[in-house]
Amino acid sequence: MKEKTIRVLMVEPKKLPEACELENNLDALQKAISIGADYQGLIEIINLNEDTCILCNEEGKLIGLEPNRRLGKDILCGVFYVIGQDKEGNLTSLNKDAMRFYSEYFKNIEHINSEEIGNCVDVFFEIL
Repeated sequence: MKEKTIRVLMVEPKKLPEACELENNLDALQKAISIGADYQGLIEIINLNEDTCILCNEEGKLIGLEPNRRLGKDILCGVFYVIGQDKEGNLTSLNKDAMRFYSEYFKNIEHINSEEIGNCVDVFFEIL
């Protein structure tokens, strides 16, 4: 059953992660990932494991959102959220263990320069 509100971990650029609640509907989620953007963006979901994912702005780098954190060889720009997911693909509240783990994982505020972001965008366009 789809939860109406979900408890998630919000990670903003240059801030420590913090728990918050989001309405679990398309409009509210698009607004949440569009903080700092001039318009309501497209949602991108990045699976971390079978029951946890990241919700972010698909165009964050392209529209110049502020660099936030590195994730593997990629750089996430703008605010993003660590969220639970069930086997049917529904977004769910993040469980307490995952909330603790990802709060610790993303606690380091990173200084990312524009050249690094440009390199990620260049790789994206080479793939296309």
